[in-house]
Amino acid sequence: MTPGQTPATPTQEAVPVIESEQLTSSSARLYGSANELCAQACARVLAEGRAAAPRGLPTREVLGSSLWLTAPRARLVDLPPHRVINPAFAVAETLWILSGSGEAWIHEFNGSLAAYVGDGPPHGAYGPRLRAWAGIDQFDQVRRLLLDDPDTRRAVLTIFDPARDLADERDIPCTLGHRFYLREGVLHMVTSMRSQDVWRGLPYDMFAATVLLELMAGWVGARAGRWQHQVDSLHLYAPEFNAARQVAATAGQATDPATRPMGALAVPWEGFDAWVAQVIAGERVGDPAWDDLADVMASFRLWRRGDRDAARSRAGGPWVMAAALTRWYHRAVGRSAAKAAS
Repeated sequence: MTPGQTPATPTQEAVPVIESEQLTSSSARLYGSANELCAQACARVLAEGRAAAPRGLPTREVLGSSLWLTAPRARLVDLPPHRVINPAFAVAETLWILSGSGEAWIHEFNGSLAAYVGDGPPHGAYGPRLRAWAGIDQFDQVRRLLLDDPDTRRAVLTIFDPARDLADERDIPCTLGHRFYLREGVLHMVTSMRSQDVWRGLPYDMFAATVLLELMAGWVGARAGRWQHQVDSLHLYAPEFNAARQVAATAGQATDPATRPMGALAVPWEGFDAWVAQVIAGERVGDPAWDDLADVMASFRLWRRGDRDAARSRAGGPWVMAAALTRWYHRAVGRSAAKAAS
């Protein structure tokens, strides 16, 4: 049979049910939280990685990794004191992607971003590629595919564009795309990356991808399953080796409260864009999990303007991301004080 040819209809026979656990190969590495996955990734690269120096920058890398996160809502990496990400940037970047934006407002949430992508709108922004590729909203297209044919193998979101990305650009997408598989009422997601910086990129990429998985699951009436991360070059840069060793030492340890799952994120497809726009603006929408994200957006803007008391007040809720941002503020003040005293 030639590729693409439709096979003859077989005689009816019993089809064995494949349990969700069988979707994972015996060689895959499963992790119950983003903290555990990040710590184990550091440990693996340091133990098994080989030297490579793309663009003259020394790294250690492992070629060909498959990492599975079994609890996608336990998506926040917070491993103090050695790896503490900026929760506001994690939230802002995720909303920026979901909204389809490629605008430069994302720089407000990460002052070092310009060093990697320049000062203007990033060339490699994922949002426009996902939401408006040649006029196609890939979110909606994949959603419809899964609703029309739940067993489809064609639910693919594409990010890398050879027409744009094979040139010598400064900011080339590391993520090639995402695939979705709906089996037994559970939606699983596979992300493929050509390159993954464990230290600077993985915590944020994992956060955004698992939010997308959770939302897509809701849009097709499924439960969010496992997120599989397929990485060609899983690497650490030399300046992060020492800190990564400290994080690797925590591998297998539970870190409270960062392993606490976020609240469930759900919103109907109809009205999704308006909903996300409100959250980006820092406006509460009446749903605790989304209001947590809105509070983070509003609080960080206040912090950047120097209104520290108002920022702390807005991030004073009990939810995962606002609480993480409060801890981040405390650490930021401590670092500033230590720097001033030195």
